Amino acid sequence: MLDITFYGVRGSTPCSCDATRGVGGNTSCVLVRGHAGSDPLILDCGTGLRYLGRDLMAEFDDRPFKGVALLTHLHWDHLQGLPFFLPILSDGAELTVVGPEQPGSELGDEIGSFIRPPLFPVGLDELPGSIIFRAQCRGTLTFGTSTVTVQEVAHVGATNGYRIDDGGGSVAYLSDHQQPSDGSLDVPESVVELCRDVDVLIHDAQYDAEEFAGKSTWGHSTPDYAAEVALRSGARRLVLFHHDPSHDDAWIRRVTAELQQRVGDRLEVLAASEGLSLRSGT
Repeated sequence: MLDITFYGVRGSTPCSCDATRGVGGNTSCVLVRGHAGSDPLILDCGTGLRYLGRDLMAEFDDRPFKGVALLTHLHWDHLQGLPFFLPILSDGAELTVVGPEQPGSELGDEIGSFIRPPLFPVGLDELPGSIIFRAQCRGTLTFGTSTVTVQEVAHVGATNGYRIDDGGGSVAYLSDHQQPSDGSLDVPESVVELCRDVDVLIHDAQYDAEEFAGKSTWGHSTPDYAAEVALRSGARRLVLFHHDPSHDDAWIRRVTAELQQRVGDRLEVLAASEGLSLRSGT
């Protein structure tokens, strides 16, 4: 069984105004927990990570934090929360960061080049806790009772998709995924296999068809393509994710309802929002 909680659901940049308050304005960050007492698995470290860290502090108030962050890629909106993650700002804390292999460089070096003076007041190596970097673009990893499958997916730059299986529950996470630039709904077999029969598919749905036509090589998908991935792979529930900062709550509600109407009872469709909690498996 897996418990899934959304802390950041936006793409590109945080946004905060009355029109986006319902869905939320923080960038990508999702918490996944397996059995009781298991170490947290964190999907991306966007600005939502700050709020996740605040919630985790109560759990780790009497012992050092230990957890895993699965980074899809190294764009700013997926990293900005890392130096504001309270649990890693304590002695003895340990965060393992898994992310895609970087051509010609090391994963930790690339992230460290972003979190250092003069771009940030301190460097990663000055944080009290330890961060362990592990570059991987395919294969499987085991963390506690959870099995994590890693698969390269199309985006702008090296990008991973992830699948987590634990105790009969499963979730696939493709936060940034390039739909074919011609607008077709062709899904790579590697993506179909990554998402095969998952309970929950969290998928990029940043642009509608009109927006996609003008940004077809920007690395993202339409809700219809997200649904095609879900239907092709046999996913049971689709969560639309990585909402564009220009899309307000009303836009997201309308698009989600229209997609649900088009797919009918073949698939349950939800829009990711901050605070949304889901459970997969039994």
